[in-house]
Amino acid sequence: MNIELGQYNRLRVVKAVDFGMYLDGGDEGEILLPTRYVPQRCKPGDELNVFLYLDSEERLIATTQTPLVKVGEFACLEVKWVNQYGAFLDWGLMKDLFVPFREQKSKMEVGRRYVVHAHLDEESYRIVASAKVEHYLSKERAPYEPGQEVDLLIWQKTDLGWKAIIDNRYAGLLYESEVFRPLSMGMRTTAYVKQVREDGKIDLTLQQPGRSGVEGFAETLLEHIRRHGGHTSLCDKTPAEEIYALFGVSKKIFKKAVGDLYRRRLVTLDDGGITLLQTSGRS
Repeated sequence: MNIELGQYNRLRVVKAVDFGMYLDGGDEGEILLPTRYVPQRCKPGDELNVFLYLDSEERLIATTQTPLVKVGEFACLEVKWVNQYGAFLDWGLMKDLFVPFREQKSKMEVGRRYVVHAHLDEESYRIVASAKVEHYLSKERAPYEPGQEVDLLIWQKTDLGWKAIIDNRYAGLLYESEVFRPLSMGMRTTAYVKQVREDGKIDLTLQQPGRSGVEGFAETLLEHIRRHGGHTSLCDKTPAEEIYALFGVSKKIFKKAVGDLYRRRLVTLDDGGITLLQTSGRS
């Protein structure tokens, strides 16, 4: 049996003691699951899905708590305390996650949050974190296609826009000129791949690109007009921020959708906004 430190492992309960349950760790021997984490009616012979890490005395220990990050993942975590060796982050477990000074870009401060990568230290075999996340991002060319939906962790603000970590593996960029809602470091959201450039860099967008995105929003806009008595005062002069607040799309998508409805002879346009044609009722 091979156990994985910093990951979930399915282990069998071998015996109960006053202070918890011991689990079969294979070559690593028996691993303690303290009483506070033992599920009700748990008994020897049961199998449990537990997270393994090292306690304050560097012994393997199990928990049924859910950590905020596992080994090999990125997360935005808060600093709980610092000492002469480094900073300690709250990752949802009893023992805090250590960030040595050498793995900090700047000196970490208590109460602030930082995007970090969790990994095993090769020398000490301890789970540690690093704020130098660029060292842990894949250098391989991403296999994404334009329009593909991806999961993001917002990483940091730059002059061009927001850097993001894609699918816990690649770096990408959301351009400032195409972001129409508030973003912040540590936010998790979904986005779409605009392109993987020749140099391997990935451009992202929060709106679904291509015709399908326009068509989908055109129907949303049409329903919005219907619900408001067949007319909306929204038009080309409406601020992009107002459009995004209402629909979550850019003004560019809005204008394309309006054009789509107009070409389909479903609406008329004038300075007062958009009006539904009588012939465009529900089929």
